[in-house]
Order: sequence, then structure tokens, then C-alpha cells
Amino acid sequence: MPIKQYRPVTKGRRISSVQDFSDITKKDPEKSLIAPRKEFAGRTNGKITVRHKGGGHKQFYRIVDFKRDKYDVIGDVASIEYDPNRGARISLVVYKDGEKRYIIAPDSLKVGQQIISTKTADIEMSVGNRLPLERIPLGALIHAVELRPGEGAKLGRGAGTLIRLMAVEGPYATLKLPSGELRNVSKNCMATIGTVSNPDYRLVRYGKAGRMRHRGIKPTVRGKVMNPNDHPHGGGEGKHPIGMKYAKTKWGKHAMGVKTRRKNLASDKLIIQRRKGKKL
Repeated sequence: MPIKQYRPVTKGRRISSVQDFSDITKKDPEKSLIAPRKEFAGRTNGKITVRHKGGGHKQFYRIVDFKRDKYDVIGDVASIEYDPNRGARISLVVYKDGEKRYIIAPDSLKVGQQIISTKTADIEMSVGNRLPLERIPLGALIHAVELRPGEGAKLGRGAGTLIRLMAVEGPYATLKLPSGELRNVSKNCMATIGTVSNPDYRLVRYGKAGRMRHRGIKPTVRGKVMNPNDHPHGGGEGKHPIGMKYAKTKWGKHAMGVKTRRKNLASDKLIIQRRKGKKL
């Protein structure tokens, strides 16, 4: 998907860009595969727990099949569609028995192509097919990987994401994630061949606050321009430093360099190498 820019007739349009949408083959979603999406605006029990969220354009949620547990049934790709809830494209797959499901569209997937999900059958290693990690060639690019067998895709679902299968040894397969992390996953977990569609999604520049409000993102104000009673960084005259040894949150906690991963997780033993700049 290329990025499209318009003639800069306004200040906001000068630095902004949009998705091209030339890969979209169907405009309206499948009515049987959509559901209402309630907006909580960053609130839990009426109290704001995540700031700077709210509003946004009204959207329907597309029910995406992350498990793809319809095994050994060939499906035809009917369309490539836009999903407002994610950066990647989604594909409408019509199976031989007439059932329809949405899947995350791999890059280069074409309308009319046939795909299949299987655990045992001998199939071609083509884009869109789904099979266990132990049956995928080493070095292959994959996405939509399960963390536990039968749980559904958890890793590699974002636009343009790819995961590389490094090794299969014993009960585990070693994966290299987009973050640089090396981790083991059960070799019985399912994965889809190929990379996720819409790799240029991260290059879109929104250009103005109004477009971000359509996405449900409200403005963020720096703490140092607030008053002292509103933020620890507040107060002072002109462009001043925060005036303390370390940055703090609005509630006085450390704001930078804080470890957020919980200690003694069961999955720690499966991580071979943490993401870049992080230690085990």
C-alpha cells in the first residue's frame, strides 16, 4: 500500500499523508461478521484510567477469526477489506461449505486465491496457509502465531509485522520477534505463512489534531507547562527544566526508565534474548 500526499492547500495538509486504499476490493463489510463496538473513552467504572482517549468516529467491530480452526477445508479469498480497528487489512474467506470468516490479510494475498488451515495434510507453503510451527521450513517469515496451542493468534498481528522461524528443537520452536526478542514457543502452535499486509501504515503522517480526534485520541499537555498543583513538573518561569532528579508522572511516580514487566513470570524461562536494550 503506497502513501498518498495531496497538494498543500492548507497548513495541515502540507505535512499530512493518507493511505492509498488501492488494495481494497470491497467497500462495505460483511453484515454477518460485524458487531457494535462500545467506546469506554479510557474509563473504568466511570473513572478515567487512561487519559487522552475519547470521542472518535463511530465504528463497527469486524469479527476476525484468529484461531482459523476450520481445518482441511479449502477457502477462497473473496475480498480484501479495510478494518477501522487495526492497521492491517482483513480478507473475507468463503469456505467450500459456504461459511464466511474474516482473517488478517497477509501481504500479497490476492482475491480468488485458495488458502487452507491444516495440522496433518501435506500442503504447499504459500502465503495465507496456516499450519503448525514444526511443519514450517526454517527461516520462513510468518505471522499470527499462537503462544499456546489452540489459543488463537497472539503474536505478529500488526500491519507489516513479520516473525522469523529460527529453529525447531525438542518440544519448542525458536522465533525472532519484530522487537528483536528471541523466544521459545511450543512447536505445536499454529502460524500463518507470510507477513502482515499494509506495511506502509506506520509511515502515515496525520498532520493535524482534528484527524487524531477522529481516531479517538485527545491532545496531550506537557507537565512542565501546567501549574504546580496540577503536575510535579509544573510552575516556574518561561522555558524551564523540570527541576528535579528524575521525571515524574502526574501522580509523582517515576516516569522514565521504569521496568514494567512483572517479575517471576512463568514465560520468563521461554525468553532466550530480551528485546533490544533489555536484559533478562
